[in-house]
Amino acid sequence: MGYMEINTATHKTRYSDAELEEFKNLILNKIVIAKEELESLSASLQSANPNGTDDTGGAYQTLEDGAATLEKESIHQLAGRQKKFIEQLDAALVRIANKTYGICRSTGKLIQKERLMAVPHTTQSMEAKMKQY
Repeated sequence: MGYMEINTATHKTRYSDAELEEFKNLILNKIVIAKEELESLSASLQSANPNGTDDTGGAYQTLEDGAATLEKESIHQLAGRQKKFIEQLDAALVRIANKTYGICRSTGKLIQKERLMAVPHTTQSMEAKMKQY
């Protein structure tokens, strides 16, 4: 009996409902944090440049404008990545609802729980990911 339990545990085809609930809670927490960070990035884009001064010389003003533009582009990129991350987390919630969460899209095998805890939006096992390189 003990051998059979071990054997079936290593050949699981999907995570249990309890495990899926655990992943769901992890993902929901990550979504809350990610949305807060996105709001913060959006707010910093909407606020005017607080460092700008009217009495700065022309050359320095040009440098400041360039730095402000670069910073704004950087914030835009971060915000874009954050939106994509939230979309990936939302997609993971759909897979949880469908009970397909944690199944590698390349190999069809179960993705290790440790990997899912670290990267809960992943759709590939490490084995499949390493083959891409």
